Amino acid sequence: MANGLRLATLDADLAASLDALRADLADADGRVARSRRRVETALADGHAHYGLNTGFGALKSERIGPADVERLQLNLLRSHACGVGPPVPRPITRRMVAFKAHALGLGFSGASPAVVAGLLDLLDHDLIPVVPEQGSLGASGDLAPLAHLALVLVGEGAVWGEAGPVPAADALADAGLEPVALGAKDGLALINGTQFMLAFAAEVAARAARLATTADIVAAMTLEARLGSARPFDPRVAALRPHPGHAQTAEAVRRALAGSEIGPSHAGCDRVQDPYSIRCVPQVHGASRDALAFAAAVVERELNSVTDNPLVFDVEGKPDVVSAGNFHGQPLALALDTAAIAVAEWASISERRTYLLVDGGDGLPPFLVERSGLQSGFMIPQYVAASLVSENKTLCHPASVDSIPSSRGQEDHVSMGAWGARKALRVVENAERVLAIEALCAAQALDLRRPLQAGRGVEAARAAVRERVAFRTDDTAFEPDLAAATALVRSGALAAAAEAEVGLLP
Repeated sequence: MANGLRLATLDADLAASLDALRADLADADGRVARSRRRVETALADGHAHYGLNTGFGALKSERIGPADVERLQLNLLRSHACGVGPPVPRPITRRMVAFKAHALGLGFSGASPAVVAGLLDLLDHDLIPVVPEQGSLGASGDLAPLAHLALVLVGEGAVWGEAGPVPAADALADAGLEPVALGAKDGLALINGTQFMLAFAAEVAARAARLATTADIVAAMTLEARLGSARPFDPRVAALRPHPGHAQTAEAVRRALAGSEIGPSHAGCDRVQDPYSIRCVPQVHGASRDALAFAAAVVERELNSVTDNPLVFDVEGKPDVVSAGNFHGQPLALALDTAAIAVAEWASISERRTYLLVDGGDGLPPFLVERSGLQSGFMIPQYVAASLVSENKTLCHPASVDSIPSSRGQEDHVSMGAWGARKALRVVENAERVLAIEALCAAQALDLRRPLQAGRGVEAARAAVRERVAFRTDDTAFEPDLAAATALVRSGALAAAAEAEVGLLP
């Protein structure tokens, strides 16, 4: 299928896709309408079609009479809306709604035009469903979370109001919207699919992409602060082991170091090698870049996929209803596990560089403050980084290697991709904080190297830190500084500051 949605321009592409979908819904011969007519034709042929006039899962052989077909779909939503746990963050749920509308709009699901229009109405009126995080096996679609989302269309469940959740029925009425009447296949089309996993995956991919350059810049800050060597970043080294990420990271660090006064100041020192956490940055950071490129490619393909069941095709003007397994989350599950491991490595090596900064070597005072002992300085931020890195080690146990059969053995292999998606985002959040801690320590150490100036990209990053966090002379509460630095890393502003000085980095 054509790649209509791209990660790099996702918001713009998604807006264009949904505008095109609105036009399609206004066309009596549009994709959605044609797909729906195939369902109606199939229902009239008297044969059993899974999910149209049969039960679901282990109840697939139970035939449903014409009088109960619509009730079947409503019962499906109600019975499957049994998620638990804290609610999905509102921006991610909004993406779930948009992704579901986009997928149904591709014209192979057979959903009623009113259902697709109802999803667009939720977005247009900012009626974002309240969806619990836990409960999906990531196999027969994200059944539980998508059922909570879909219930809002029929006036049940809850949406986010200004002060918290409000009943969906009240919110629809206030917006002048009527609940949607479900037809055959509609409920199943709404809850089959990977949109829960995909919404998290898109967030993971976007934040990991921002973090890639940030990790390289922060490493360059530490290299300068610890009087490290730029020699391991020589492009000739990368050429002999031509992994793309290696070359990208080496180039980013080299450019950040350009114009350094610190580098030449210790050119004649007798140190032979730097520790791996500095010397092997291209190999470690680069490997994560390459792994994340794989994961991002999977996510982008999924953005443009039809992932519900059954699928409705047209063969010489006749409907062909195919029950298959496009709802299975394994592609995303493996990609998300890979992404989590890749991002965790940035945090792991970052914490080791932070340790080098606070250990008092190369002329830096212990814990980066004068009168250490009276003052603890940056001692405890390193503890925090170590704690987060250890937490990530547990979170990186792959979800995709697990499976628990369900539905009386009918669904006998599941992806656990929904848990993989949730924990991958938590790994990213932890890594953002760990790199923020290193950036704080590196900025402190660079200030202690004055009057020598670091490379232009490094100096720009240091200045970005200093715009938000002052040089530390006395022990004060660290939490505000950590929050400010984390926001700087998470937004991509730290990398952007360096790029404003040295140009766009890989």
